[in-house]
Amino acid sequence: MARRASFQPQNDPKAPPQGCAAPDCGKPGEFRAPKDRALREYLWFCLDHVRQYNAGWDFYRGMGAADIESSLRADTGWQRPTWPLGRLGGMRLDPEAVADPLGILRDTGLHQKRRAPQPNVEAPPELRAALGLLELAWPLDPATLKTRYKELAKRFHPDANGGDRRSEERLKDINRAYSLLRQRVGRAEPAHAG
Repeated sequence: MARRASFQPQNDPKAPPQGCAAPDCGKPGEFRAPKDRALREYLWFCLDHVRQYNAGWDFYRGMGAADIESSLRADTGWQRPTWPLGRLGGMRLDPEAVADPLGILRDTGLHQKRRAPQPNVEAPPELRAALGLLELAWPLDPATLKTRYKELAKRFHPDANGGDRRSEERLKDINRAYSLLRQRVGRAEPAHAG
């Protein structure tokens, strides 16, 4: 039958031999307990009295709500300075390294897609409006077209915008532009190993 372990305070082997700090206790003080919030000075108790002391110990006793909040915030960063992501050195997240299928980072400015510079080739006149609507450059490959369409369809879908009629109309325009460009660019053909 397995025995259940219970927590027992451990005595400090480096503790100087001294008596229990509780009044009228003659037992040796083998267990230390913090004297105050600084956690630099300790009181030494016997096992029974350290349990009583710890049961009544409250690190936040005497602190106001703002002080408690400040202490908790400092503890989340291990009392070391922290900065919001992206404030130092103009850091940007690498879009290839961070998947953002829900578009959470889209409006933060941290996740900006880098488009490879394209040769200065002018788009056919009949495709310029569709390319402008989808914010794409010419020449265009099918994978880029499909990825951009999915991003915009998620962003402007009426279900994602509380049934907003303007976003519904925008999605219709996006669908028409995608259909026109897909016909012209063609669908991506799967690579065959030969």
